[in-house]
Amino acid sequence: MPSRPEAIFAQPAQFLTSSPDLAHLPETDMPEVAFAGRSNCGKSSLLNALMGVKNLARTSNTPGRTKLLNFFSIGKALMFVDLPGYGFARTTCAERAQWQQNWQAYIQKRTALRHVFVLIDSRRGLMPIDRNIMSGLDNAATSYSIVLTKADKIPTRIVEQTQTLIAETLTEHPAAWPFPLVCSAKKLQGIQELRQEILINIR
Repeated sequence: MPSRPEAIFAQPAQFLTSSPDLAHLPETDMPEVAFAGRSNCGKSSLLNALMGVKNLARTSNTPGRTKLLNFFSIGKALMFVDLPGYGFARTTCAERAQWQQNWQAYIQKRTALRHVFVLIDSRRGLMPIDRNIMSGLDNAATSYSIVLTKADKIPTRIVEQTQTLIAETLTEHPAAWPFPLVCSAKKLQGIQELRQEILINIR
């Protein structure tokens, strides 16, 4: 497998499949990294920037658009998984509960999973529901990183303050990487650094 981010991400990216539950997950021998976050935190936009393909992952201003586990392949080297957003969504409580159950089961049982990136809107910072997700990952002993998204939307000094505060919080979470990344899908800020961290975690 290519070892440089440029070589990995120069390979063709494509949507593979959507899965409503664990029974319908694709069989693969590729390592997987998953992306979680509150509804409308910018997961799809960041995935498109990482894969270098516009609109491959569907974006929407409507919270709760991603309802399934969506799988994307990067050549034959890597799989991305776009997990259902958690938190507010324009749907029923029963549907939201089902989404949560699906992705939590995936995180706990998927043997191909190597790492989870928890995306946090840099304008919002950590919220109690994010802390709950992080605690769940700690309990499952699933390694994860925090990624601050939409960094172009607010002043740099505010992003840096949020980054520092979250880094202090991460000392309380044993499965977390120690320092959050900062990204902007629109400006492609932090994309190369995020790609490098992905490669570190699939070796």
